[in-house]
Amino acid sequence: MIKLLSALTLTFAVAFPTFASPPDTFTQAKVVAKEKVYLDQASSATGDLYCGCKWQWVGKSGGRIDPASCGYTTRKQANRAERTEWEHIVPAWTFGHQRQCWQNGGRKQCVDNDPVFRAMEADLFNLYPAVGEVNGDRSNFNYGMTSGVAPQYGQCKTRIDFQQRTAEPRDEVKGLVARTTFYMFDRYKLNMSNQQQRLLMAWDKQFPVNAWEKERDRRISAIMGHGNPFVSGARQWSQGYKPVGDGVGATVASTAKASASAVAGKPSGSAGGTIVGNRNSHVYHLPTGCPSYSQVGAKNRISFESEAQAQAEGYRKAGNCR
Repeated sequence: MIKLLSALTLTFAVAFPTFASPPDTFTQAKVVAKEKVYLDQASSATGDLYCGCKWQWVGKSGGRIDPASCGYTTRKQANRAERTEWEHIVPAWTFGHQRQCWQNGGRKQCVDNDPVFRAMEADLFNLYPAVGEVNGDRSNFNYGMTSGVAPQYGQCKTRIDFQQRTAEPRDEVKGLVARTTFYMFDRYKLNMSNQQQRLLMAWDKQFPVNAWEKERDRRISAIMGHGNPFVSGARQWSQGYKPVGDGVGATVASTAKASASAVAGKPSGSAGGTIVGNRNSHVYHLPTGCPSYSQVGAKNRISFESEAQAQAEGYRKAGNCR
């Protein structure tokens, strides 16, 4: 028995390594979430977030829903009903509207210029596979009670009140949704309405942490470098709770450190990864002699230890380097 448990532990450690790096972008986050968090969940009894449907993985991070596994019936959007999408439990619209970048140009402006927004958008705790149609219908609605709304997706228990702009997830995930929301508002110092606080506090109490939520937290914390304190019990949300904002400070400090390293500049080929590549153009720039070195946007930036490494990855030197 002891040998069996040891073997299982070793297998699990290999499948979900502790020393993975947090994703930098939403695109990266979806791939990491598939490979490290939800890879074995497509055929599990837990299923997708809103309906408990099973799915089959397709491509790098997509999936195709098995409607028979959960009694799902399409409401209106047949194409989206057939696929999984990555739901932000706290919508990007919600946390984006509390950043100045959104006022300056919406989501694109935030992705291009706000490292804290990018950290929120790529935060694995806030991502979960969901039936695409329900994800689309939920839109940026707050969570709430939808009494009086008839079933809309066959046997799927999640309901959307389009008039009141409210979404009520199935009971099985209400606790997880509440504790994830607490985490996001706490980590990134966001403001939550009193009404939303009262509802989520009730769900947190009524639907306690289960085995899968604990395991999900363990897998994500191995990648992100921290857990959700509202899952572990280290923190408890109460009415009027003052968010800590530890994610904001960590992101700002990390960005400042990267900028200082880039400004300092090291000779080509030296340690430190100071050769900068652009993921879109697959062009790299040296810290000296390349005028566009500091102009590569943060979301497209990748660092290399040497020119040889950059070239091995398929990158070419910028044509304006002297």
